[in-house]
Amino acid sequence: MLEKALHGSKLYWGWVAFLLVVIGVGILAYANQIQNGLVVTGMSRDVSWGLYIAQFAFFVGVAASGVMVAIPYYLHNYKEFGKIVIFGEFLAVAAVLMAMLFVLVDLGQPARIMNVILYATPHAMIFWDMVVLSSYLVVNILIGWAALGAERKGFPPPKWAHVLSIIAIPLAVSIHTVTAFLFCGLPGRAYWMTAILAARFLSSAFAAGPALLILLCFVMRKLTPFKASDKAIDSLAKIVCYAMILNVFFFLLEIFTSFYSGIPSHTAPLEYLFFGIDGAGNLVPFMWTAVVLAFAGITLLLVPKMRTNHRALIVALIAVFLACWIDKGLGLVLAGFVPNSFEQVVQYVPTLNEILVIAGVYGIGLLVLTVLYKVAVGVRASLEQKPRRDEAAHARAGEEELALG
Repeated sequence: MLEKALHGSKLYWGWVAFLLVVIGVGILAYANQIQNGLVVTGMSRDVSWGLYIAQFAFFVGVAASGVMVAIPYYLHNYKEFGKIVIFGEFLAVAAVLMAMLFVLVDLGQPARIMNVILYATPHAMIFWDMVVLSSYLVVNILIGWAALGAERKGFPPPKWAHVLSIIAIPLAVSIHTVTAFLFCGLPGRAYWMTAILAARFLSSAFAAGPALLILLCFVMRKLTPFKASDKAIDSLAKIVCYAMILNVFFFLLEIFTSFYSGIPSHTAPLEYLFFGIDGAGNLVPFMWTAVVLAFAGITLLLVPKMRTNHRALIVALIAVFLACWIDKGLGLVLAGFVPNSFEQVVQYVPTLNEILVIAGVYGIGLLVLTVLYKVAVGVRASLEQKPRRDEAAHARAGEEELALG
């Protein structure tokens, strides 16, 4: 089926060429990082996790797109998600791959990843994170490819694929939960040490992942023959709305608990995010932008007329996605290092080399997603064209019989 990815329009090949250039630049930047060390990044002794780990945490959440269409389809037999479930699975593959790559580039020396395998320590959260992430990646690849292959042949997916689809559901919850445990298991970081962090991870994941999936469905509707049904899109949009409301509610619970208790170590990260401390407030404009985007997105999604208006829906989904990215892919990680061990605020600013590496990982994820979606759309298109070809062949055969007769 991969041959479907070898045929496309000039726009398709231009997009692939652009991604290859971005990946190439990212590889060069990563080679520079390997040669000179993490000193070429904005990370330091005080801020040991930067945008790499922030993007890792965010894209683990984006992988929820797969499970949010799989649960209604496989467990509740919601047929409307039947046509888009394969795209949710493939989006999960690309998102998990990107998340794992961000961990790899953050290690400094990639060979260090072998320490997790060769010296496995079950009491360490990083070990279990590796287990659930790799398992979820493999399971989604197997499910998606098997389902697409069966669809191409005109058969239902094999039973083992259905079993794996059920297994993928707790795995999807696990990748977010265990990743949250990586953060809240660090007692020295008050901003992360909260029992509700896993719930915040899940709610933001169930908002950002399906939001991106719907946006991709609109892109495919514009550029390909595939058309996701309006009913499926509306159902997913409702999931995004409710999940985002929960996400905002959980964040407000954190704000109340921190400021009502008045514990300085708990209030300082939030003060830094929204007001700044001692003149240090690089993230303040970002966080207030996230607040505006979150409430604007929820408002648009709550109003049925707006939600069913595709232009307004696209604006709402972009707002929700960006709000989740700012909160989880920027503020969550960086605020955890405020204040440092000496009760000081050390701000983190990513370097150009760091940004280029991040762009390279984004390029790899988008290239994988493009190829997988191209294959899926190509298979669907060939299936739709087959009846027309059969009818044309039958008509020609009839004409030949009449001519011979």
